Amino acid sequence: MKLEGIRVLDLSLFLPGPLLTQMMADHGAEVIKLEPLSGEPNRQIGEKRDGMTVYFANTHRGKKSVQLNLKTDEGKEALMRLVETCDVMVEAFRPGVVKRLGCDYETVSKRNPKLVYISISAFGQDGPYVKKPAHDLATEALAGALSLNEGRDGKPAIPGIANADMLSSMMGLSGVLMALLRRQTTGKGDYIDLAMMDSLFAAMPNLMGTTFAEKRPPKPKEERTGGGYAFYDIYETKDGKFVVLGASEMHFAENVMKKFGRPDLIEACQPPPGPTQEPAKAFLRETFRTKTRAEWVEWFDGVDAAFAPVNSLREGCDDPQVRHRGMIFEDERGWEHIGVPIRFADEPGGPTLTWAEMGEHTAETLKSLGYGDDEIAAMKNAGVF
Repeated sequence: MKLEGIRVLDLSLFLPGPLLTQMMADHGAEVIKLEPLSGEPNRQIGEKRDGMTVYFANTHRGKKSVQLNLKTDEGKEALMRLVETCDVMVEAFRPGVVKRLGCDYETVSKRNPKLVYISISAFGQDGPYVKKPAHDLATEALAGALSLNEGRDGKPAIPGIANADMLSSMMGLSGVLMALLRRQTTGKGDYIDLAMMDSLFAAMPNLMGTTFAEKRPPKPKEERTGGGYAFYDIYETKDGKFVVLGASEMHFAENVMKKFGRPDLIEACQPPPGPTQEPAKAFLRETFRTKTRAEWVEWFDGVDAAFAPVNSLREGCDDPQVRHRGMIFEDERGWEHIGVPIRFADEPGGPTLTWAEMGEHTAETLKSLGYGDDEIAAMKNAGVF
């Protein structure tokens, strides 16, 4: 696999960092999770199967677990020995925490100059918000991204996906891989300061039209991606379910309106988005309420248009395309898992369906770093792990 031979030390918790390192584990990296003595919080969040939470299973497969008390000198030294063997280190504490723990980049890079070190935080390692606490939702709110997620009541709604978390995770993976690639030439590692807020802005290039050109915030319902187009909107069906028309290109509008027998409304689907689209939208709102979602799926079969039913998450997991691609699959126990989205033709990745108990690999990892059995026993008795 692409990342065989790469060793990753993961100090992060919750979602962005753990997902980043799981992606690396899925492609062959050895990932060592340094858990706090209380354990990774994902072990306790949400529903469980046979004692393991789905959240933990979805973010920690194929990793090893080591526990060290970094408030002890012995724990810090063990960490430094481990750092010397690693290619990548991931942390997602609030800025300043790793400095207090003695494992900041400036310190650890002296022991391993080839180390690629990434810090993931809400706002980055500098600036007026550097000490401000925030998770995904507050970060989206401050960036203005939440204001774009407007419900039909005109009020912002909590997004179903943790956008700031997910975007920073994937931006972080890209940064780590770039640094590893460059290291092949320079022989040097690097430090990556990855902010969730920065990642949000980088993901909105197509949403800045009125904000940049007219210096005013957008009106989401009149914007291209917010329902401003008749053919880029959500419609309710007779049975209280929903369908979408998801592409505003005119040839799709022509195909659908002609089948409806309303070619006179094609002109109302022309750009720009906003109030001029209302005649077509009013017709579509009224028309979609005349049939059930299932009936509309049948009606649109064979029509060249970006139509789709709004599936529940359960229905999405059972969708034949999703199953065909292996993005939801089952193991021999019947547990469902999320698949690997990055698909290589050569050396494809693959999930390793093992999950470590807290601290399961502490002793063997210490032994691999040169500690003897007596030293390990003494460290355990002293509360180092």
